[in-house]
Amino acid sequence: MDEITQESTEIRLTRYARGSGCGCKISPQVLAEILQGNKSAAFTSLLVGNDSNDDAAVYRLNDEEALISTADFFTPVVNDPFLFGKVAAANALSDVYAMGGTPLMALALLGWPVDKLPAAAAAKVLEGARAICKEAGIPLAGGHSIDAAEPFFGLSVNGRVRLEALKRNSTAREGDLILLTKPLGSGLLSTAAKRDVLRSEDADILHGQLTRLNSIGAELGTIQAVHAMTDVTGFGLAGHLLEMAEGSGLSAEINYTALPRLQSLAYYLGQQTIPDATFRNWKAFHEKIQLGPGVDAMEAFQLLPDPQTNGGLLLAVEPDGLQQVQELLRKGGYAAFTEPVGVFTARAEKVLYVKAN
Repeated sequence: MDEITQESTEIRLTRYARGSGCGCKISPQVLAEILQGNKSAAFTSLLVGNDSNDDAAVYRLNDEEALISTADFFTPVVNDPFLFGKVAAANALSDVYAMGGTPLMALALLGWPVDKLPAAAAAKVLEGARAICKEAGIPLAGGHSIDAAEPFFGLSVNGRVRLEALKRNSTAREGDLILLTKPLGSGLLSTAAKRDVLRSEDADILHGQLTRLNSIGAELGTIQAVHAMTDVTGFGLAGHLLEMAEGSGLSAEINYTALPRLQSLAYYLGQQTIPDATFRNWKAFHEKIQLGPGVDAMEAFQLLPDPQTNGGLLLAVEPDGLQQVQELLRKGGYAAFTEPVGVFTARAEKVLYVKAN
């Protein structure tokens, strides 16, 4: 049967893309070269531009409120079109939540190889995105589409945030505790799915993580003890933690054994389902990392730079405010992610120190 006449339920979208999900990001080294000399111009009302590698741009509207604006899209991380739409939409909305904001409206960004894949499958992608936008309480109000060599999808999202709730990724303070609100390993499991070795009992767990909204970020934004926040996506935990530490002029220490992991991660570590982006990430920033005694270096190489899609929120929390944050996380269904996994320290020779305990 010709590909273009297949039912969308038979389509395996990941076969039509070289990369997948946030793992298809341009490498940190190449991105730095692209952005060199292309920083945001000085506008008084532009509170956050691209100077700090933050999750979204922020523009002051008045003395109380600001507009958050972001765009995020990628090639398929899952095979089912409806699920792909849900994952891509949740991932894009995360950028607003990571700034402490609330989304207002989204526009769809669709690239579709019309000679390879049926329009009905693209409609399913939009249907999935609309379902997530409905869950977030916002309209999917329009968008733009092109004929592309590979399928890709995402959203442009606008949101709002009160100025006192705005969180950046570059405002951590020495002594702040580090928390992470989702387990690591989605890149490894997503690659297993692309290679047709993902066990059926693990698929629902993975898909649940990929589509869970990070809406708790809007509530975390109201807590003054949360000094900085970002979400973990294509550069992995190590890459985004390095951005936070360097942007804040600090170093960070993490307890490797305390890092939350997907339940079946050990199995896929053994299967070596490593995304290509893991190698690119590690090459870009390994010189800034020191692994301590007792840390399994081979495993850490696979886990720390593992590209996450719609990963957890990474928090810098003042110790005196930890209990307040923990209570909010428990109330929001994050009881498994209330314990700190590290701490920000004064700037040292390395930026990230990984310890066994």
